[in-house]
Amino acid sequence: MGIAGRGAHLGLALPLLLLLLSVPWLRAAVPRAPPLFNISLDAAPEQRWLPMLQHYDPDFLRTAVAQVVGDRVPQWVLSMIGDVVSKVESFLPQPFTDEIRGLCDFLNLSLAEGILVNLAYEASAFCTSIVAQDSQGHIYHGRNLDYPFGNTLRKLTVDVQFIRNGQIAFTGTTFVGYVGLWTGQSPYKFTISGDERDKGSWWENMIAALSLGHSPISWLIRKTLSDSENFEAAIYTLAKTPLIADVYYIVGGTAPREGIVITRNRGGPADIWPLDPLNGAWFRVETNYDHWKPVPKSDDRRTPAIKALNATGQAHLSMEALFQVLSVFPVYNNYTIYTTVMSAAQPDRYMTRIRNSR
Repeated sequence: MGIAGRGAHLGLALPLLLLLLSVPWLRAAVPRAPPLFNISLDAAPEQRWLPMLQHYDPDFLRTAVAQVVGDRVPQWVLSMIGDVVSKVESFLPQPFTDEIRGLCDFLNLSLAEGILVNLAYEASAFCTSIVAQDSQGHIYHGRNLDYPFGNTLRKLTVDVQFIRNGQIAFTGTTFVGYVGLWTGQSPYKFTISGDERDKGSWWENMIAALSLGHSPISWLIRKTLSDSENFEAAIYTLAKTPLIADVYYIVGGTAPREGIVITRNRGGPADIWPLDPLNGAWFRVETNYDHWKPVPKSDDRRTPAIKALNATGQAHLSMEALFQVLSVFPVYNNYTIYTTVMSAAQPDRYMTRIRNSR
């Protein structure tokens, strides 16, 4: 889907474009589409990701794994994880563990390394997610994913269509070697994004949580996209399933008022924050802070996003307009890896663009 055209409102786009161009370092950042791969859910889990992996240099992938794990995982975890993995492996949710095993076999990595790199992405994903309803009742959902290692991760960002029985079961955006999803869409049902909820180090409880069968954040997004039949079922699963870490789940549906932010503790929901367009709350903006608390001045992406949405107006909301809102500094910043805009009622318009790509 192209960003330009499709009835975009010039009067709306021009002020936002001028705002973008006023930030010097953004001028040279040209968005580009990530590669698109099909993953067959009918294939054996160990084999599913191999057709995609064959498009990448194994040495580059191994280096990327070492960089992410070395920077994000504490040394005490590295020293003990090899022994622990063998003990908790039977508790890890399937098919994720077998998929990671297949990735590791291809890259000549240990299962411990593969699990570690997947869990390492569960932390430090600083993001902005927006779910909104236009004046006609259409639901739109957009997100920026901000993360360190931008030079590496931009080369690993992919869109993936998960195929079941010859049909697209769900779509998502992820990184090569990472079997979870922070962003995804179940066609004609719902969309989901996840934003980190920073509650301090979670490694101390990670092993215990896994041994109790608690789910990694991104694995639950993918499982929900795969299994839940509708918006309500998705909300229930995302709110109630025990997790290994806190998170914000942002969900959009297909009918008016089907938009919600779920603030999660490990054990259950801390807060449910739905759209309320009848009372003027036609959008919800979630970054990485509880919405009922002030954001730190050092990282206020919430206020600029709200201002841009109010400047846009509910009547002018569209996929293109939402992309422009997500392109306003500092909502869009040096750490932004990709921007996705989506609408479950229009699944063919799912669009991801890699940002800061030169």
